[in-house]
Amino acid sequence: MIKIFPWDKRNYNRRYPQDYGFIRTLFITWFLYFVVWPAAFFCYGAKLVGRENLEKGKRYVFTANHQSYIDPPLISTVANHPVAYMAKEELYTHKNPLIRFLVISLGSFGVNREKPESATIKTVIDIVKHTKWSLGIFPQGTTVPGAKTFDDVKGGFVSIAKLAKMDIVPVAICNFRGYNIIPFREHVVLKIGKPISYQLPEDEILKQWKEYMEANVE
Repeated sequence: MIKIFPWDKRNYNRRYPQDYGFIRTLFITWFLYFVVWPAAFFCYGAKLVGRENLEKGKRYVFTANHQSYIDPPLISTVANHPVAYMAKEELYTHKNPLIRFLVISLGSFGVNREKPESATIKTVIDIVKHTKWSLGIFPQGTTVPGAKTFDDVKGGFVSIAKLAKMDIVPVAICNFRGYNIIPFREHVVLKIGKPISYQLPEDEILKQWKEYMEANVE
């Protein structure tokens, strides 16, 4: 049977090192430079603030507030290299075929938000040990347009960062006012915070993350 997508959607949460090999890395790089960057800057006037906080060549767990389906591509402009995003399982059966295709083909791995499975953890370990990809997580778990408080955010992303032994980079996505195709009308700002050490206690990491986001989201 011919698969429409490169990964079987029934096994959304288990990915292997070969799934993040040369071909997909090349595709992601092409997509980033020739699709994501032009769209981000021409359609959303995206501006990066705090890029100097990132150490060149270092991998991180990129985390951000979640307002729309374009958040992962926007965060990829911050990382400037391939990022494997943790995605809620519902996206793999989304009614929009373009969203399904992008979620599956661009290197995401699924998670059951109600009951995380061991396969997801194994995927994280494989990505960390056998690839040069960073990780991307939206701690709110779903899109929450306009949210400026983060009291309901849990520490799941902190556990992933500790497992991966990667520092957490908070990114505040600001001034997003909806999807746009008109050039230069929007002015989205991505505020990149200083990395939070994964070695800190979980409560302290969560506290610092929430404080940064609430102070910078506009």
